[in-house]
Amino acid sequence: MAAPLSEAALDQLFREARTTQWFDGRPVSEAQMEAIWELAKFGPTSMNMLPARIVWCHSAEAKERLAGHAMQGNKDKIRAAPVCAILAMDTDFHLQMPMLFPVSDVQPMFAGDDKAAHRHTQAFRNSSLQGGYFIMAARALGLDCGPMSGFDNAAVDADFLADTPSWKSNFICSVGYGDRSKVHARLPRPDFTLFNRVL
Repeated sequence: MAAPLSEAALDQLFREARTTQWFDGRPVSEAQMEAIWELAKFGPTSMNMLPARIVWCHSAEAKERLAGHAMQGNKDKIRAAPVCAILAMDTDFHLQMPMLFPVSDVQPMFAGDDKAAHRHTQAFRNSSLQGGYFIMAARALGLDCGPMSGFDNAAVDADFLADTPSWKSNFICSVGYGDRSKVHARLPRPDFTLFNRVL
């Protein structure tokens, strides 16, 4: 049985971690990006479908292109981040299922035009889960994250994902070392009794 994490680890992952919009200028390497994926990929998804696909906007040119599709309040946040990841989902994830779920032939459950809506639901739900794992992985590696919506999904898809038309953007997440001097006060986090029921 696994032992609980230390209080320091829980602070790093949850209690003291903050959504970060501004960073201190230190770079994020490609090795760090790969390390985030190598942790995040172990988070559970339905039938191990792993529908998330990530496009890392690392260069100034890529971040400028991405900023061009964002709402005004997000443009400078994207430009200033060491790297911004487009967390996308593959609506044709089922094509990878023979590799990802070799214990059973589940591909027919998702194949065909009549299953497109079902695939989209599964891809969105499970890629969103993977987005959460992505953030936790980055935090575990000592990095901070700034997940955001507030962008034109169709424009991002056309600009960055046109060569893989089954990939659709879900959300954006900036990654780096946060500038804690610019972090806003933490917003409310209710206690257990308000948002939970035990039956």
